[in-house]
Amino acid sequence: MADRLAFDGTGDRLNVSGQIAPGDAERMVQELSRRSEAGEPVRVVNLDSTGGSVRDALAIGRELREREIDTDIADSAICFSACPYIFAGGVERTVNQGGRLGVHQHYFGESTFLPAFMAVNDIQRGQAEVMAHLRAMGVDPALLEPAMRTPPGEIYILDRQELVEFRLVTSDD
Repeated sequence: MADRLAFDGTGDRLNVSGQIAPGDAERMVQELSRRSEAGEPVRVVNLDSTGGSVRDALAIGRELREREIDTDIADSAICFSACPYIFAGGVERTVNQGGRLGVHQHYFGESTFLPAFMAVNDIQRGQAEVMAHLRAMGVDPALLEPAMRTPPGEIYILDRQELVEFRLVTSDD
């Protein structure tokens, strides 16, 4: 996958793929604005991402909700790590039968040289921000339970029942 988000698609669908890099939230806002100004407002964002910057994912998710855009994970697409926080921003959220959504622990700190108490503060602040985001998007913050149990080098793939229970999908198609 690309090392930062790539945008393509025509009409009212925007395909977003690649890793979420710092600065991608600003790039996404620019892309959505450009399409809207061109008379082609985006109605659905198709996601295919391994994740990346949690802060950018949260900002993108908030922007999608503000613009009332839906999110979708196609049959062969993935949405891992920070990507579910973008996905949660969709007004209508769909994971197709072959699509996969997965979570794990995140890293929020700016420096690996922080004293332990400062690193814990960064992590706790970051988790609180994620919980607030999920709650604001109508997703059950209990989603963080499997995420926090899964080491950063692994991915916990949510099954159909969990997607519904955590209210990640708005309809179980």
